Formats: sequence, C-alpha cells, structure tokens
Amino acid sequence: MIPSTYADWRRCIEHDCGLPLTRDFIAARLADLRDPASHHTQQFVRHYGGAHHVRVLEWFERAERDAR
Repeated sequence: MIPSTYADWRRCIEHDCGLPLTRDFIAARLADLRDPASHHTQQFVRHYGGAHHVRVLEWFERAERDAR
C-alpha cells in the first residue's frame, strides 16, 4: 500500500517498517530526496512517480518541523 496521507505515511514508516523518525534519519532522507542526481532518488521517482516523490519530500519536511 502506498500511503496517501501524512498520517498513513508516518504510520507506515514508524510502525509497519519500524523506523523511528529521528532528526538524523529525517535529515539523511531529505538530503537524498532533494538530490536529483542521487541513485536512490532516481529509483524512487521511476518506481513511484514524480508526484509521489514531491509528496514524500513534503512529508519528510513536515516531520522535520514536528521534530523540533
């Protein structure tokens, strides 16, 4: 299932995947997702599409704000 809301995405990351949304994890993912030359970002966009990439980037940015 591909999450369609921030709450679903957060539940997927933290509970389904067991990955705590720490500041370090968020920062690393944001750096990668913001880099169009990153192999991981290119794979993500190929697999999920550009619109979902933007959505996930926004969700990580929101998680970053929430972590402050």
